[in-house]
Amino acid sequence: MKIKEIRQMNDSDLQAKLKDLKVELFNLRFQLANGQLEKPSRLKDLRREVARLKTELRERELNK
Repeated sequence: MKIKEIRQMNDSDLQAKLKDLKVELFNLRFQLANGQLEKPSRLKDLRREVARLKTELRERELNK
C-alpha cells in the first residue's frame, strides 16, 4: 500500500486496516515459529506497512 493510498483513507479505515495487519502479522509469526512460513519476506513488508499506518495516524493526531 502506497502512502498516497494511506493518506486518502479516513481515521476509522486506518484503524481497521491496522487491526487487520496486526492479526496477519501475528499469524505469520506463529507460522514462523512452527516452521510453516512460506514467504519470510512478508513479515518485513507487514511490519513496514504497520509503521506507515501508525505514522499517518500520529501525524493526524498532532495536526489536530
